[in-house]
Amino acid sequence: MKRLFFILTLFISIHSFAQEPAKYFNITEALRIESFLASDDLRGRKPGTPEIDKAADFIAAEFKKSGLGFLSGLENYHQSFSNIRTKFLSATATVDDIAVEEKNIIGFTTDSTLSVNETSGFAKIIINNTENLLATATEILLQNKNTIVLVNSFFINDFNKLKRFKNDGPKMSNAVVFILSNAAGDKYLVNLKNKVTETKLANVVGILPGKSKKDEYVVFSSHYDHLGVGKPNAAGDSIYNGANDDAAGTTAVIMLAKYFASLKNNERTLIFVTFTAEETGGFGSRYFSKNIPAAKAVAMFNLEMIGTESKWGKNSAYITGYEKSDFGKILQKNLEGTAFHFEPDPYPSQNLFYRSDNATLAALGVPAHTISTSKMDSEPNYHKQSDEISSLDITNMAEVIKAIALSSKSIISGKDTPSRIEKIN
Repeated sequence: MKRLFFILTLFISIHSFAQEPAKYFNITEALRIESFLASDDLRGRKPGTPEIDKAADFIAAEFKKSGLGFLSGLENYHQSFSNIRTKFLSATATVDDIAVEEKNIIGFTTDSTLSVNETSGFAKIIINNTENLLATATEILLQNKNTIVLVNSFFINDFNKLKRFKNDGPKMSNAVVFILSNAAGDKYLVNLKNKVTETKLANVVGILPGKSKKDEYVVFSSHYDHLGVGKPNAAGDSIYNGANDDAAGTTAVIMLAKYFASLKNNERTLIFVTFTAEETGGFGSRYFSKNIPAAKAVAMFNLEMIGTESKWGKNSAYITGYEKSDFGKILQKNLEGTAFHFEPDPYPSQNLFYRSDNATLAALGVPAHTISTSKMDSEPNYHKQSDEISSLDITNMAEVIKAIALSSKSIISGKDTPSRIEKIN
């Protein structure tokens, strides 16, 4: 009789767990949230505008309805910070007494002036023609160290692409200067001038405290900003609604917060955060990453562009940096018996792992990965005014969100701990 009771209890438990997500991850709820975030009224949610403030208030209200708490040190759901924007004015440099043309100097600093030479204590890095310049540059910038980088002239084309990197965000405590030069750099002198302006921004963060492992954090994230308003397209539409990029991910974070708050069975603390200023350089996630102890973060589920079918069709998504930890394998194990499957990133040449909000925590060793369905080699609405709700597959999106919830169960319960990612020193 006891055995029969145990079997019945186990069946009911499994059946309830399988059915419960469907109650929370339904099309109606997903469409409700998407319809607000991607509406014309929010005018593309550009950082620094009143409209993105409305989006932040909406997300905060949703977190409040779910009963989430505040991040330590905050009095509300808004993690506010100042965004420093710099406009390049001028630059001069000599390397080993050879003058460098201004076009061959790129400075990353939020100071209005910078003067540095070989006695200033800057680390020196030489990038030769055996490396990937853009990937290496990204890693260097994530190190947050004062650095002079001498770039071999072999990289002249990629060096010009590097100039497109946004030089703004939270105030930098360091400076990185890239110089296109084949010299050894035993001696150098660099002088930079910028025009500096300041904008107030905010991430939106909610906390669901854990039980037995409350000092271990699992992060669910997205970015809620987009491109704002631009020139009208052929159809006369000037608003970049960003329904997929990334109102879809933000919808997921809100729905996941509501789901896990209703279960109240998470052993680890869950942090739900929607970042600002991803489109302008990932500055919201950079600020967030500097203000939580990375050693306590055991995993990050960053949700980016999940509103369309992946290249494998329905019930599938990919994970960036799949090979860097066993995060993906754990998720897939938790989905055994379902139709859903995760795959490694099929677009490695696009360096997606370091192009989203997971990058800064990953650089600190956290198994922080982005989950996406976007076909980055053929996404017709990417960064276009046509990225509207009508372009999304809401039914499939709800299934993706449900799969994320199910796949995370052994991590939030404390049963599984993904392996750490190698830090960028």
